[in-house]
Amino acid sequence: MIAVTTPTLEGTPIKRYIGIVSGETISGVNFFKDIGAGLSNLFGGRATNYEEELSEASKTAIDEMCQRAQAMGANAVVGVHVDYFTAGADNGMLAAIATGTAVEV
Repeated sequence: MIAVTTPTLEGTPIKRYIGIVSGETISGVNFFKDIGAGLSNLFGGRATNYEEELSEASKTAIDEMCQRAQAMGANAVVGVHVDYFTAGADNGMLAAIATGTAVEV
């Protein structure tokens, strides 16, 4: 499944626009990652634990979106965008939502 952020696939005409498709994931950020991020904040540097969590959340949301697009009869998704936010009473959950347009090329 091809998933791109552009509205078209260069050199490949879109035969049919099927519809909007999305994929979501919500994951908990555990106590140990919070400690590591706190130390990075205190001493400077990158919070690699959070970066890895963001990357994995993005990949999971995009994969889910592509599976849903395929179930709709699509073979590509264009205009892909991924949003992130925190959720939960203490903002201890990280959410990623991928959206795009399912198409047939």
